[in-house]
Amino acid sequence: MTVSPESWVDVRPEGLYVRPGGFYVDPARAVDRAVVTHGHADHARPGHGAVLATAQTLRIIAARLAAPASAQSLAHGERVRIGDVTVWLSPAGHVLGSAQVVLEHAGTRVVVSGDYKRQEDPTCAGFEPVACDVFVTEATFGLPVFRHPPAEAEIGRLLRSLHLFPERAHLVGVYALGKCQRVIALLRRAGYDRPIYLHGALQGLCALYEELGVPLGPLLPAMGMAKADLEGQIVLCPPSALADRWSRRLPDPLIVAASGWMRVRQRAKQRGVELPLVISDHADWTELLQTMEDTGAPEIWVTHGREEALVFAALQRGRKARALAMVGREEDEAE
Repeated sequence: MTVSPESWVDVRPEGLYVRPGGFYVDPARAVDRAVVTHGHADHARPGHGAVLATAQTLRIIAARLAAPASAQSLAHGERVRIGDVTVWLSPAGHVLGSAQVVLEHAGTRVVVSGDYKRQEDPTCAGFEPVACDVFVTEATFGLPVFRHPPAEAEIGRLLRSLHLFPERAHLVGVYALGKCQRVIALLRRAGYDRPIYLHGALQGLCALYEELGVPLGPLLPAMGMAKADLEGQIVLCPPSALADRWSRRLPDPLIVAASGWMRVRQRAKQRGVELPLVISDHADWTELLQTMEDTGAPEIWVTHGREEALVFAALQRGRKARALAMVGREEDEAE
């Protein structure tokens, strides 16, 4: 006999709770048992007693936070029974190790997307739609204005700028986990084989990506380089370093930012970004709607982001839909 998903999955102050399994998915507070979709800080919190995630995500959590008291890795497609719930993971395409959490109980299937994107990414497994009864989706870019161009075209804009301004260092603001490594891999795919220079805060995760089998090519620390040696070079840094004293060591830096938020011109202008690159690790509006169709889910739950617009769009398409209004999910400016 099938049962309604609302009877066994609910929202608590800690996060999304799976009652017959006694665990949370991406809880915002420390809990006894957690299933974690990926290693970004608003999904992977410290202090959990036991954590289930992909092996790559567990390595990332250990590097960024600390190893949990108990950790269990699960490969994509591998099934495990937790209480009365069967759990398995499917690629989310967000960052290395990211996964959707598939929950099966009493004849119903709920899929929790975590963060995801549909564009191809050379640094992680691509998103795979999973047929389900309820699809729990993010909506970071859940407005029609957000339609991301191909990332390869944006990388082409960066390389053209480098050709036009060979005397200037191109300082690119990137999130340390995922965006940094994706931009590097896209540059390599475009044929850029020169060393790429890194702010110290990015070096550790790049080294971990390479250890986990993602080749990034020659990388060098920007610290200690002579100013003249960085003319015409690409330098990556956290977004917070774009305007701080650290950037003054570079020769006439051309400020670049790689983020889905660069679609909003005012945001780029406020941050002094000369070359905004719309490179996002989240699904855009078209991809959010397409994913709804691909899962075939008759019911859509929206966890965070532009909840109202996506709920309205789902209702217009004949689906049941609701916003979960969960706390603890940040609007990541760096994205």
